[in-house]
Amino acid sequence: MKFSIFLNPQIPGSGYSNEENAVAKRPIGRDIESYQALLHEVREIAIHADQIGFDALMMTEHHFHSEGFEFSVNPLMFLTDLAARTERILLAPLGIVLPAWDPIRAAEDVALLDQFSKGRLRLGVARGYQNRWMNVLGQRWQASAARSDGSKSDTRNFDVFGEVLKIMKMAWTQDTLRYKSDVLDYEVPAPFDGIEGWPALEWTQKFGAPGEVDDQGRIHAVSVGPKPYQYPYPELWQPFTISDRSVIRAAQEDILPWMFTPNPDEHAAKAKLYQEESAKCGRDYKLGEHTGILKIIGMADTREEAIATYGTSMQKDFAAFFGPFGYLEVLRKQEDDRHQPISPEKGDYKRMNEVEMALLGGPDDVKRGIQRMLDRMPDLEWFGLFMQGQQGVLPLDTVKRNLELFATKVIPEFSD
Repeated sequence: MKFSIFLNPQIPGSGYSNEENAVAKRPIGRDIESYQALLHEVREIAIHADQIGFDALMMTEHHFHSEGFEFSVNPLMFLTDLAARTERILLAPLGIVLPAWDPIRAAEDVALLDQFSKGRLRLGVARGYQNRWMNVLGQRWQASAARSDGSKSDTRNFDVFGEVLKIMKMAWTQDTLRYKSDVLDYEVPAPFDGIEGWPALEWTQKFGAPGEVDDQGRIHAVSVGPKPYQYPYPELWQPFTISDRSVIRAAQEDILPWMFTPNPDEHAAKAKLYQEESAKCGRDYKLGEHTGILKIIGMADTREEAIATYGTSMQKDFAAFFGPFGYLEVLRKQEDDRHQPISPEKGDYKRMNEVEMALLGGPDDVKRGIQRMLDRMPDLEWFGLFMQGQQGVLPLDTVKRNLELFATKVIPEFSD
């Protein structure tokens, strides 16, 4: 098994961790000093993780978070900064929200980071579920936030995601790109019947890609460069795969799904579906292979110390921010009334621990939690540490100590 950390970068002193400071600097997301503090912490964590043996660092994409939480505006650019400061750790935007991107610009930016890092990129691709920013940045494709409910707007988001990814793959793998998309009302070149009057025609005919210029001297196709460092392109990952429809498409596209359902039996059921659908496409993965699972990890020398350190830090911001988006559903137990939503009061560390969304305790407690997943999925490929309630909330030394304990006490037991 391989191990990654997943960061939702949080501006130190934002949210309920320091409510007085967050209100005083409102909107703290535009406070320069506060953002510099975030950069410092994330850089320190990335360098530390690289040195102590983690295999990957993952970061999401969000916009307009004036409150300072999930402040990862452009993960490709952010990870480019981290690529220059690290040596071996894989870097993964998890993920870039494709319905909010131009496909060719996305293909170029991905290829650049893959070249900068010499193949240390793993590319997470996502649909985008937050309407505050998704509805603004996705408007060019008439794509709003994904709702995972099968509605018309949800299906539009699903279709746009697939089309943007298709064009990106064409840009990476073809020396010349010529394509007309009815899904996006997007054509390459534009106009599609050719661009006339290209001043450097003779230059392009002699040095450009074969097929760029047609017999009438018009730009007939474009050549997108650079190519990715990896052939044919970086391995694709997908957060956070919950619906069966997303699991099936991930299997069809050979995208590695990251799962954030808490119960080990639910993990195993999704992994089984992915395995079966992959087999239909000729890829015979073992159960858990080419699959990742995300958990909140809070470690200390003893269980009591772990609860004292992480028990209160992770619950308030999680319940207040993620709760309204429906994430409290991952805390549902069998005995809960299925007709009633999970209340924020239930979003505490005890419930997180009980449903195994979080693993809090000493090294043996965490190892037992991981083993329970391996008992159901013996070939689980990736395990991710979700840094919820840590970076930006707890002292940086405490966060780094958590990672160091995991790297020295847990990883050697399960690492490939």
